[in-house]
Amino acid sequence: MNDNADGHAFLIVLAGPTAVGKGTVAACVREHHPDIWISVSVTTRAPRPGEIDGVHYKFVSDAEFDAMVAADELLEWAVVHRAARYGTPRRPVEDQLAAGRPALLEIDLQGARQVRERMPDALFCFLAPPDWDELVRRLVGRGTEGEPERDRRLRTARVEMAAEAEFDVTIVNTDVRDACEELVGLFSSRPESRPRR
Repeated sequence: MNDNADGHAFLIVLAGPTAVGKGTVAACVREHHPDIWISVSVTTRAPRPGEIDGVHYKFVSDAEFDAMVAADELLEWAVVHRAARYGTPRRPVEDQLAAGRPALLEIDLQGARQVRERMPDALFCFLAPPDWDELVRRLVGRGTEGEPERDRRLRTARVEMAAEAEFDVTIVNTDVRDACEELVGLFSSRPESRPRR
């Protein structure tokens, strides 16, 4: 399970539109497949109800984030939804891969593009909703954003959906457990990459 065809652990980057369930699928992997290491992103946004610092995200101040950027401590980082900054600490990812442990990054589209520049051998997986209406239902249903923020996220989601062709493989998130198991299966049988556009 830890090895790809070359005998080395590898990295899967999971991205997709807002509200598609990236965090929920990653939580399923965390719960049912503890042998897969999941990166904890840093963010400058406030925690949502139920989020635990250091588990779901590492919540940092703007000054702390600035220091991480200046010290080149982030594999990728971006301003998301024109609001908060998110990033992936570089060193833990490198350490896990060097130790032979499979690693999963659950990040946004901007971050995935940056990781592709720095780690092109990673497998890039797009998590898609069954359809647009379901994505809208999920975003509205989670009730964590007001109407202006929801509208902004939906505009962003249309752009993110159009980027699916940039990814090596797509998983449709109809059922969280099924999507989780399909994602985990990629670690043991890495599919042939489709041509990049």
